[in-house]
Amino acid sequence: MIDFGFDKIALNGAVALVVIGPEKLPRVARTVGALMGKARRYVADVKAEVNRTIELEELQKMKSQFETAARDVEQTVHTEMSSANQAFSDQVNDLQSGLNGSGSDGFGSLGHGLATPVPEYKRPNKRWRLKRTAVPRWYKQRAGVRGHVQSGAARVARFRPSGLK
Repeated sequence: MIDFGFDKIALNGAVALVVIGPEKLPRVARTVGALMGKARRYVADVKAEVNRTIELEELQKMKSQFETAARDVEQTVHTEMSSANQAFSDQVNDLQSGLNGSGSDGFGSLGHGLATPVPEYKRPNKRWRLKRTAVPRWYKQRAGVRGHVQSGAARVARFRPSGLK
């Protein structure tokens, strides 16, 4: 940028005072200051726009890199899944051929007896969540264990002395 020292600024001020005159110098100085401010704001806006453009280009490059990486991962997963499915289907076919007796290992007749049917699901009775206790009811009554919950008011009414009613 332009290098202005104190001596150059003083020389320019003296020339402006002689050329413009002392009456118009403050108004011209204000106008020059306003124009310099506008020029600085314009330069700052241009710099910001250039930086935004550069950042946008970088983001677009990163986006394209991420998209290619995602496509590569998708293709890798797809190929691995297809190879795993193929291996699984090969194993299932081998097992089925072994169970049917057409296997080449000679154990086809033994494999047929190993397949047991899966028992059908039987739903429990309706009261399956009810806790079944091992202590008989008569023992609990004798020991004073509560069989059901009573509210506070009911308990007060039950155990209230007969003279206070």
